[in-house]
Amino acid sequence: MAMKFDPFRELDRVAGALLENRPGLRLMPMDLYREKDHYVLAADLPGIDPGSVDIDVDGQLLTIRAERTLRGTEGVKWLTRERESGSFLRQLNLGQGIDTEGIAARYENGVLSVTIPVSERAKPRKIEVVTGESAASVESTAVEGRAAHQGAVEA
Repeated sequence: MAMKFDPFRELDRVAGALLENRPGLRLMPMDLYREKDHYVLAADLPGIDPGSVDIDVDGQLLTIRAERTLRGTEGVKWLTRERESGSFLRQLNLGQGIDTEGIAARYENGVLSVTIPVSERAKPRKIEVVTGESAASVESTAVEGRAAHQGAVEA
């Protein structure tokens, strides 16, 4: 079974590897899918203060930042400390056909959900196909009407 090359997954892997080497900066895991006329991005941000979440759009670049701060370490003897504090960052190129004015976000139960609507111009639409017969009948009706009108003027 041949594996397909996914350039987005490869880019995400490389970005993740680069971010791992930057102290304090974490990559947030996310899912992205399309549902009818909008995209939904769901990012895991457990333990994040919702007030620290910052989302902005600059042109076609969507940037999500968040901060996790843990309780102070004074007077505490840690037995295990696996949860790290730090900054989370994710950037996505939205591409064309996105309604950037309609983007909305919600944070609930440690998951940030961002709804990204497709612009009206980019939505699929039906194009009416006109047949030669219907075009000919419209044309002949117009010619007959003009002839009748010209005959009335000449009389």
